[in-house]
Amino acid sequence: MNQEMYGATQIDDLMELNMGPQHPSTHGVLRIKLLLDGEKIVSAEPVIGYLHTGVEKECETRTYAQVFTLVDRLDYLSGPAEEQVFASCVETLMDIEVPERAQTIRIMLLELARIGSHLLWIGTSALELNMSSIYMYCLTEREKILDLFEGLSGARMFPSFWRIGGLAKDLNPEFITALRQFIQSFPPTWKDLENLLKDNYVWCTRLQGIGIIDSGLCKQYMCTGPVLRGAGVAFDIRKVYPYLGYENYQFDIPVYPQGDSYARYRVRMDEMMISLSIIEQAIKRLLPGPVITNNRKVALPPRSELVKSMEAVIHQFKLVSEGFSPPSGEIYRCVESARGELGMYLVSRNGNKPYRLRVRSPSFPHMQILKKILPGLLISDVIVVIASMDPILGDVDR
Repeated sequence: MNQEMYGATQIDDLMELNMGPQHPSTHGVLRIKLLLDGEKIVSAEPVIGYLHTGVEKECETRTYAQVFTLVDRLDYLSGPAEEQVFASCVETLMDIEVPERAQTIRIMLLELARIGSHLLWIGTSALELNMSSIYMYCLTEREKILDLFEGLSGARMFPSFWRIGGLAKDLNPEFITALRQFIQSFPPTWKDLENLLKDNYVWCTRLQGIGIIDSGLCKQYMCTGPVLRGAGVAFDIRKVYPYLGYENYQFDIPVYPQGDSYARYRVRMDEMMISLSIIEQAIKRLLPGPVITNNRKVALPPRSELVKSMEAVIHQFKLVSEGFSPPSGEIYRCVESARGELGMYLVSRNGNKPYRLRVRSPSFPHMQILKKILPGLLISDVIVVIASMDPILGDVDR
């Protein structure tokens, strides 16, 4: 340790403190090695890897259809985004067109997941600053979203509703009714959250001017999502590289130039109402039609055919047991998840399993940048800054 690095401060006066990996305010199994001069942070080193699951390598041992179960557990608050980006890679490789109705339903589920993720972020961030009532407001609304997922797929956090070329099944009759009820009930709750937090003295004092990340630093570390938009850069994958027909929807990109933790909070608040608007537009655009491609190479036969056609039974058995083989090639696709640009680089070697799958995690660069923005702050600010990045450590470690 070089004493010159710390000016007049003697090394003996500095204290090294491990924050985590088991700590409720690190939003996962994250360890931060802090070097402190009293309560002031001299240096910070994020240490990751405590949640490593080897998902990328595991994907090489599963058929393409089985990979969905693995990838939607990386960012476990945005499973639909993980499923969409993987499906997009395979569909592009195989030149499969997703039916319009399936695209619209995918957008509805993606935006619901975004709202649910932001609600959990606001609730837990407020709870860490001793605002427990806000946590209950957020969890009550998020529960309605999980109920929608459960009614649709049978699962709450991991719907696993995507299939190559479309969706597992069509919407049930109750889904749209329950979704309309959520659209009506959410704005008043959002307004309550706005009134409780926007000008709250404790909230503003703890967030404003803390953890400043400017646009240059964002570009250096490849930060995206609310972190980048909170630094004044209007970059959103849904606008820049539209997918699923997002170019046909009307929505703005919220940006705040301050670059601090408060700006990132404002971006997420605005995004929830924007997502609600996109869902309303999707409901109006929802037309009758199929929800899965008619490409027999990837689509299971309808259940009605299984009771009367041996060929259909054989076809289903072959698809489920052996899967399908996309042509050889390499492709990168990305989506705008709740945390930023989520991308996957897929390599196919004409087999029924991915040859290689590499995930571009939005949370990974947001963890690495902590070593640049934490020095100079107080130890109590570490909790606020980590929370403002909204990391998912399953998304970081993989």
